[in-house]
Amino acid sequence: MRMLDRFNLQLPIIQAPMAGVSTPMLAAAVSDAGGLGSIGVGATDASNARSMVAEIRAATTRAFNVNVFVHKSPQPDSERESAWLATLAPMFRKFEVAPPKVLRVIYKSFLEDEDMLRALIDLRPAMVSFHFGIPSAEQTAALRQAGCFLVATATSLDEAQAARRAGMDAVVAQGYEAGGHRGMFDPNTPDDCLGTLPLTRLLVRHSGLPVIAAGGIMDGQGIRAVLDMGAVAAQLGTAFIACPESSADTAYRTALFSPAAQHTIMTRAISGRPARCLRNDFTDFGQETQRIPPEYPTAYDAGKALNAGAKTAAHGGFGAQWAGQGAPLARALPAAELIAELAREMRT
Repeated sequence: MRMLDRFNLQLPIIQAPMAGVSTPMLAAAVSDAGGLGSIGVGATDASNARSMVAEIRAATTRAFNVNVFVHKSPQPDSERESAWLATLAPMFRKFEVAPPKVLRVIYKSFLEDEDMLRALIDLRPAMVSFHFGIPSAEQTAALRQAGCFLVATATSLDEAQAARRAGMDAVVAQGYEAGGHRGMFDPNTPDDCLGTLPLTRLLVRHSGLPVIAAGGIMDGQGIRAVLDMGAVAAQLGTAFIACPESSADTAYRTALFSPAAQHTIMTRAISGRPARCLRNDFTDFGQETQRIPPEYPTAYDAGKALNAGAKTAAHGGFGAQWAGQGAPLARALPAAELIAELAREMRT
């Protein structure tokens, strides 16, 4: 309740940041409707982050969350990268486009992005959240000095306790059901694949932090269930993909309301990191190949290029169509209407 009071929220609902899908318009609409809107800036630079925050503030005076990626920067591996491009080559040829000659590190980790840190200190969003790890002690201190509420994603009790020791104010319990990238600090360690409900209860009892539950939550009944387990709020991502305010393309929206929604897949093939996606041609390839992709986000450079080539041929089956296991429960509603419906369901 203290977190709800801090942000003046009417509902314990947080819209997941969803880099590449969330928009300033979506975040503002959710915040205006009584929840906490979010934008993900991990896939962009500080200049664009400033512009996105300016758009939100032009649309709402309410609080919102800004999310960054705190991944370990990949080590160059030209042999592995060349082998991956060779493995993808037949699909590039199918769409009559050339693959990249070399793969780039397309996203800078927040750990190495001084410009992004300066932007967040200047902009002072009410909440700053972290995915894939926790910031440095110096970054944490600077953001706390700026007045930001700090939240880290955790997929295990060990990660949640590390977040508490690092000075986080709350933790997102990301269950295995969740869409998009697993927030694991180290994607190469064994994953216990804890579901949202046991993970939420575990972190409520033992993390020492307020817990925000995430993963597979699509309606008011799901929100109420995690609140009953001690979570202070629920974070929903897939539920907002079909909102007109999101930037999901037509192929993504069509897939969300197709049988693919009933068969989400955890894959590394698209980006180099485990992520839950609607089943499509890219995830099928990922299940079939024995080749290990380069590290995140280097592999994503190839994935994005392949998707761009496929889209020129009007083929939508190679996109990063991230979605959680609750995808079949998705609804195509404006964000404000969806929030109102979630609130009604919570009361029922």
